[in-house]
Amino acid sequence: MAKHIILWQLKPELSAAEKADVKAGIKAGLEGLAGQIPGLVDIHVQTEGLPSSNADVMLDSTFTDEAALKGYAVHPAHVAVADGKVRPFTANRVCLDYEV
Repeated sequence: MAKHIILWQLKPELSAAEKADVKAGIKAGLEGLAGQIPGLVDIHVQTEGLPSSNADVMLDSTFTDEAALKGYAVHPAHVAVADGKVRPFTANRVCLDYEV
């Protein structure tokens, strides 16, 4: 199994209302990939962090293996969500992939 964890910071120029809409779109888009991508075992997006957080959104996903994670990265459904709902609105991205 392979874990794929991402933390994003949204663009600071977004208003609170815009950030709420963006978070909802990211969550719906990424969690909507469940069942569409070979080897994707579990996917969850956390949008409500504690005040001590310095990230706005977290993706926690699990894949059958590293090859499935690589396939996810280029899968058209994932690319569409990343290009349409994530990348235009995020300022920073940190990723950690690891085997479990």
